[in-house]
Amino acid sequence: MNILILGATGRVGSQIVTYALQDRHHVTVLVRTPEKIQINSENLTIIQGNVLNKNDIVRAMHGIDVVISALNTDGTTTLSESMPLIIKAMENEGIQRIITIGTAGILQSRSTPAVLRYQSSESKRKSTRAAEEHHKVYDMLKQSTLAWTIVCPTYLPDGESIGEYRVEHDFLPVGGNKIHVSDTAEFTYKQIESNHYIKSRVGIAY
Repeated sequence: MNILILGATGRVGSQIVTYALQDRHHVTVLVRTPEKIQINSENLTIIQGNVLNKNDIVRAMHGIDVVISALNTDGTTTLSESMPLIIKAMENEGIQRIITIGTAGILQSRSTPAVLRYQSSESKRKSTRAAEEHHKVYDMLKQSTLAWTIVCPTYLPDGESIGEYRVEHDFLPVGGNKIHVSDTAEFTYKQIESNHYIKSRVGIAY
């Protein structure tokens, strides 16, 4: 399978690259700083570019079967500005499947199901800026023709892969308060072979 991974130098994205190469998929990454990719593999294609540049996105999409976006918010609007370019390029190229990393803040609130967690008392974060960025992406994907899945981890520390975690459509599993980067990456990567969470958010936690 030909997989395009965006955000490949980040904590989750870099582990997804490793999982995909271990399984002998062909991986393309679009990165601003190629030197940050410390992997040598004949199955890895590194394209230097920026997700905010339409031509770079189009170039990266050629021959791709599935897109995984592990882009994060990083205090900017990169997420919401790049997604329209990604969606358009995928639709033009006939690529259907996209899996993205979101945040538990954009899952439904259990206490107030009509709103999202970040809009309710369930959210413990003082700033909602990152959740608002992810919310914009969620709305864009809903309006697209793509087969999307948004993986929504809660607190995301580094740590050993445990290999066992709980997942739930559209909600955070009850009592879930963290999930390691490695397990989030593994679950996200596994979605390339799964149709279980098409056009839905999925909460993930221990």
